[in-house]
Amino acid sequence: MTAGPAGTPIDTSRPHPARVYDYLLGGKDHYPVDQELGEQMPELAKVGVAQNRAFMHRAARWAARAGIGQFLDIGTGIPTRPNLHQIVQEVDPAARVVYADNDPIVLRHAEALLVSSPEGATDYLEADVREPEKILAHARTVLDFGRPVALSMIALMHFLADEDDPYGITRTLVDALPAGSCLVLSHFTVDFLVVDQAALDRYRSSGITLQPRSGAEVARFFDGLDLVEPGLVAAPRWHPGPPAPEHRGATDTIYAGVGRVR
Repeated sequence: MTAGPAGTPIDTSRPHPARVYDYLLGGKDHYPVDQELGEQMPELAKVGVAQNRAFMHRAARWAARAGIGQFLDIGTGIPTRPNLHQIVQEVDPAARVVYADNDPIVLRHAEALLVSSPEGATDYLEADVREPEKILAHARTVLDFGRPVALSMIALMHFLADEDDPYGITRTLVDALPAGSCLVLSHFTVDFLVVDQAALDRYRSSGITLQPRSGAEVARFFDGLDLVEPGLVAAPRWHPGPPAPEHRGATDTIYAGVGRVR
């Protein structure tokens, strides 16, 4: 496995989304500043990250079973088993996966934990999603962009404000994908619940950008793609094939969808 610069310092004075996410998932790879922020989040935040994680598992497995053997996962987060490569290599041991994240602690854990199957490949790049060309250049050294690639951006784009041009970044990445590829994306929303403005303000005051978007705004990420059934829905409702299990939706905070490249 190739990795980015291992000497990048880890900033423990400010929370980082990957480490707060790890705390909310019940992990151990975070710092007091991340735990402090996580403890201030409402209970539905923990529900949301669990629902989001379950969606990632279902969507990655669906893509692998659909015959996609290459994956570019941006905004990887701290590896929590089972991670994407473990899911897809259960289906296709020869699957190739490139992970990218901008937190050095993720790199440290990736070096130790993101171990591929013997038949496949797992690679890691330290990079920010706002550097799409850098990510694509590295991914092309591992993945064959002449064959379908699943681009995974799970719970990522709500950390980009509108001025960061999240739609333009997504378009740059998707335009590099050949026909038959797919975009797997989930995104924070407040469409399904009454906004806890105090909790949002606490999160934003930590220095982390958080931009919830409506269903119409999230749908823009899939412009030009063919949404896989059941379309863009609350994460617990995204189940390919038979109808999803009954779900009340009282704590939904995540939109999720998969779009195919024509």
